[in-house]
Amino acid sequence: MKAEELRGKTPDELREQLVSLKKEAFNLRFQAATNQLENTARVRQVRRDVARVNTILNQKAAEAAASE
Repeated sequence: MKAEELRGKTPDELREQLVSLKKEAFNLRFQAATNQLENTARVRQVRRDVARVNTILNQKAAEAAASE
C-alpha cells in the first residue's frame, strides 16, 4: 500500500482501513503463536501499513486544524 493511495482517501475510509489492518494483525499474531503462520513477512507489512494509515490520519487532522 502506497502513501499516495492513502492520501486520496477520506478520514472515514482511512479509519475503516485501520480497523481492518488491526484485525489482520491480530489474526497474524494468533497464527504465529500457534505455528500456523506461512508468510512471516506479512506481519511486518501490516505493521507498517498501520503506521502509514496513522501518519496520514494525523497529517489530515493537522491540516484541518491549521485551516480553521
